[in-house]
Amino acid sequence: MQFTKMHGLGNDFIVVYGEKELPANAPELAVKLCNRYFGIGADGLVYILPSERADFKMRIINSDGSEAEQCGNAIRCVAKYVYDNGLTDRAELTIETIGAGVQPLQLTVEGGKALKVRVDMGQPILNGLDVPTTIDANPVIGHKVEVDGREFAFTAVSMGNPHAVIYVDDAVGFDLAKWGPKLETHPLFPRKINVEFATVSSRDRVDMRVWERGAGPTLACGTGACATLVSSVLNGFTDRKATISLAGGDLFIEWNEDDNRVYMTGPAATVFAGEVDA
Repeated sequence: MQFTKMHGLGNDFIVVYGEKELPANAPELAVKLCNRYFGIGADGLVYILPSERADFKMRIINSDGSEAEQCGNAIRCVAKYVYDNGLTDRAELTIETIGAGVQPLQLTVEGGKALKVRVDMGQPILNGLDVPTTIDANPVIGHKVEVDGREFAFTAVSMGNPHAVIYVDDAVGFDLAKWGPKLETHPLFPRKINVEFATVSSRDRVDMRVWERGAGPTLACGTGACATLVSSVLNGFTDRKATISLAGGDLFIEWNEDDNRVYMTGPAATVFAGEVDA
């Protein structure tokens, strides 16, 4: 199997092109190949597939074998892959995902390579039952959740996949490994949850660290950055445009008031290409 290793701000993926549909053994392959000691190593396995609705379709299998509905960093990598490899010559294209439907993208191209990608991430879902959570409220802001005797307040946002944004005093130094998995699997979240720990430093900047559902701690999460911006606006902490600072770098997020859509701009990078026995 031919593959390309790529990353968006350190959130890394094994990208595969050429399949007509998602292979039946994709979950097992993801667990095997994403292993950082016995495999290639990645946060997820990404397939670029044909689409009847868009230029391409993206399917993402997490490192634990579960499927992610959407991934903001992976979609930027897919856009870079198809442009850099001559599968399209257009700087504006569409990619279909199972969580957010058809998403328009705009590429910043230099020297024949895509360097940055601006993605229309769609409208945020704020109704608690649709995120999904077990909370019948719209929106879910500052809802209390208790794990191991500690209480957190979260805001629930779906960007095609579910997020719980929690504000803490020091997101950079927060103990992700201790609290992330306990919150991810809490009964309030019937399909588990991506958990963002955020610290607001100004009206246009937020520090965020993420525990990703199915992958654990990652250096960046595009949908998580979008959810953090939406949550911060809902809580009155930031303006509708802000830089979300992640462990792997910065993403610029906009929540447009006119069309209620969220836009994410950030880089994508190719690391290497190779072949593996699948």
